[in-house]
Amino acid sequence: MSAPGIVIVGAGQAGLQVAVSLREAGFAEPVTLVGDEGLPYQRPPLSKAYLAGKTDAMGLSLRPASYFAEHGIAHRAHVTATAIVRETRHLHLSDGTDLAYDHLVLATGARNRALAVPGADLAGVHQLRALADADALKAALNGARAIAIVGAGFIGLEFAGICAGRGIPVTVIEAAERPMARAVSADTADFFTRAHTDAGIRFAFGSGVRAIEGDAGRAAAVRLGDGSVVAADLILIGIGVVANQELAEAAGLTVGDGIHTDAFLSTSDPTISALGDCARVPSRFAEGEAVRIESVQNAVDQGRCLAARLTGRPSAYAAVPWFWSDQGPHKLQIAGLTRSGDTSVVRPQSTGLSVFRYRDGHLAAVETVDRPADHMAARRILGLGLPLSPQDAADPGHDLKALAKGA
Repeated sequence: MSAPGIVIVGAGQAGLQVAVSLREAGFAEPVTLVGDEGLPYQRPPLSKAYLAGKTDAMGLSLRPASYFAEHGIAHRAHVTATAIVRETRHLHLSDGTDLAYDHLVLATGARNRALAVPGADLAGVHQLRALADADALKAALNGARAIAIVGAGFIGLEFAGICAGRGIPVTVIEAAERPMARAVSADTADFFTRAHTDAGIRFAFGSGVRAIEGDAGRAAAVRLGDGSVVAADLILIGIGVVANQELAEAAGLTVGDGIHTDAFLSTSDPTISALGDCARVPSRFAEGEAVRIESVQNAVDQGRCLAARLTGRPSAYAAVPWFWSDQGPHKLQIAGLTRSGDTSVVRPQSTGLSVFRYRDGHLAAVETVDRPADHMAARRILGLGLPLSPQDAADPGHDLKALAKGA
């Protein structure tokens, strides 16, 4: 077995950030990063710049191979962790080797939710989570005649925008009555429905999927719950993700739609921490409730927070959650966390959109479209807990930047 130290399972944005921040903090003990792919890379551009041909695989890289040797980080690529033995503090790997640890970090991420209908395994049915998925999707786009996207979330709408930009007919099928229903307000959803419709994208809202129908082993159409058919020779499934918690669950850690941690990212075993897409962490932006947040910001900030604790500088995780999505020519940015019962205040704008979301009279989140200055101000206002009344939010003459800077 290896010499003990800190072992990180998951070489995505969160896991890599822990390793990088540990070395930046002067941590001199062994650090091992275990991942089932090659070099760590950025995932968000896969559905944006990468598919649009604006960057290549090299442009996605988070660190070159030389970084790991130069910083004394052992990178175990193309292997997975198969079991945690808590009693002896070691980890079984898929290549038959073991790693001993003093502290174990679980950054196992999430995987795409499967569409459980007949025909979901036909050729021409795609998902998008990893670089290999994006490469397969990019190749399939070249010969596609009609595209169906199941799920009107960020990934689905980003891909729809790319398809529309290439002049390929595309239909987005969504079970809810509007896009991004769990992520944004009705005002923001309406903005994007209009924008995408104007770009030639067709929506089928309130529609479940009964089956994917094929021809000679390849997808040819999506049959909806009402019996109608959407013809498509390329189908993308984007109906959310599931936390990769099985490794933790098998080891007896507390799980439930994610690996449960305290505010310091420690699991029910004090020698094991968890962070990123796989972790459910208490948040002051959810009134102290534990939430699982899927974003680069969350992965990076939690990585820094955990590394600080592991090097003797503990503090509760308290960063403002923020998200973004590039859809066609528009950029959606969100600061804070929204809930279905929040009330909305729309700030009049000559271009774009800013929606302020209130919960029990307090600002909870801000959604902006093509309004980067409002987004940056909102992040500071939320982070510092500055008072902003609904009346001031609705007043275009109220200087948000001055409020944020003045604090």
